[in-house]
Amino acid sequence: MKKMILLVPILVLLIACGGVKKTQKALNAGDYSNAINNALQNLAENKTKKSHQPYIVLLEDAFKKNTERELKYIAFLEKDGNEASYEDIYKSYVSLRDIQERIRPLLPLRITEENRDAEFSFSNYENDIIDYKEDLSEYLFDNAEDLLTNAVTKRDYRKAYNDFVYLEEINPGFEDTRQKIEEAHEKGIDYVEVQVLNNSNQIIPVRLSEELLNFNTFGLDDLWTKYHSNPVSNIKYDYGMQVSFNQIDISPEQLSEKEIIREKQIKDGYKYATDSNGNVVKDSLGNKIKIDKFKTVRCRFNQFTQFKSARVAGNVIYLDFKTKQQLNSYPLASEFIFEHIYANIDGDKRALDNDLRPYLDQVAIPFPTNEQMVYDAGEDLKARIKSIVGRHRFN
Repeated sequence: MKKMILLVPILVLLIACGGVKKTQKALNAGDYSNAINNALQNLAENKTKKSHQPYIVLLEDAFKKNTERELKYIAFLEKDGNEASYEDIYKSYVSLRDIQERIRPLLPLRITEENRDAEFSFSNYENDIIDYKEDLSEYLFDNAEDLLTNAVTKRDYRKAYNDFVYLEEINPGFEDTRQKIEEAHEKGIDYVEVQVLNNSNQIIPVRLSEELLNFNTFGLDDLWTKYHSNPVSNIKYDYGMQVSFNQIDISPEQLSEKEIIREKQIKDGYKYATDSNGNVVKDSLGNKIKIDKFKTVRCRFNQFTQFKSARVAGNVIYLDFKTKQQLNSYPLASEFIFEHIYANIDGDKRALDNDLRPYLDQVAIPFPTNEQMVYDAGEDLKARIKSIVGRHRFN
């Protein structure tokens, strides 16, 4: 037990040392952000803990070096004068401010060995942030609007959309950004017309056809793809999706019979034990000793199995309406099996095993129609179609 108690503080010390080394390694590698994060995380837990003293020194050093590097980087970008650098400058100022705001609640941070408080030279970056946010907003808006106006492909609309969304995040309500987001989104959507084609010699149930076309229940629409089974007149469709049934096989209705004979010894009352003279034997308490009597029972079990199957096969085909070319074709197949077992007996039911007895409670039932069989196979098809659509990408 003493060894166990001694191991606990050693383990804690090793973990703490590992964290300090990890932070020091990040600092030495110039990964100031990671060094600052590690130090702040540990100091936020307990800034007065003796083992956390190294984190204060590391934080002080990492903060100073990170600030110097970021300000030099900003100065370089400002001197370069490229408008495309506005975002980097804006993000750098925001980062400098955010680091200060994370350190501020922990102050003062006392370095015990040096008998002083850690020094952090804070600056007010708010005006710089506001100025560059405005410059960046103008730059983003002009570029995104130009891209929206002169878009050649839907990828251009989507890029404009992403720029407008980012602009709305950093500067909500800037000019008419929200309206531009809606416009870019609408123009960047791929519209897909969905059809069900029956190239088999069987009738597809109307209910199944309607459910396969009801893509609202599939939940497959995403940000840039909309599926329509009922074409809208004012929409120009980009792609076609055809669910083509090429083969529908339905087996004949089958009824098979199997006979099983079972025999078993069962208890059939009792008799009293007797000695060689025919006298009844008693136990130590004076009670007559009973001996179980057994008899053999026999049962003929007649099992009937109703069987019918349906197999549906086809393809999901994607078409590019612009090039009038087939993009891809995915095989589609499903099978549904109807099987019902019932039974009757001739003889003593007690001879049967437990696994056979439930069939005695069943009776023959009508076979499902061909239409119902195809519909039941279609339940699995819907899941398979959803999987195909989920992994297909138009561009």
